Amino acid sequence: MELQVNGVKRNSKATPDSSLLSVLRDEFDLTGTKYGCGEGQCGACTVLLDGKAVRSCRTPLSATQGKKITTIEGLEVKGKLHPVQEAYLKVDVFQCGYCASGMVMSTVALLNNYPNPTEEQIKDFMNGNICRCGTYPRIVKAINEAAAKV
Repeated sequence: MELQVNGVKRNSKATPDSSLLSVLRDEFDLTGTKYGCGEGQCGACTVLLDGKAVRSCRTPLSATQGKKITTIEGLEVKGKLHPVQEAYLKVDVFQCGYCASGMVMSTVALLNNYPNPTEEQIKDFMNGNICRCGTYPRIVKAINEAAAKV
């Protein structure tokens, strides 16, 4: 099965019902996308599929055909971090960092939909991305910081 991941065409030997997460991590060695709950409830495995946030643990390969997959590794371009990544670092959002890639990817999708989101839009869109360390106020601050630069 051919996939387009981070702008590169890659072939997978996995079955169409295999999870995108397992292929990204186990076959393509793109380990920035994390396994959290395995049920699509925590957001740690969030990637972009044609610019939209999806939970890769619940996304079968068959749903990715002909679509562009972007992982956290694909946001950096020519050594320059994406503005969302820069904002999260500037605000010093994370403690343990396990949710980081999922939060960043969801934020990119949020800003694709709402370039200047209200606090309510941020909370609604990011609902389902769990930070076990509870850094939600800093996450909102980073999203506002990134919105000013995207």
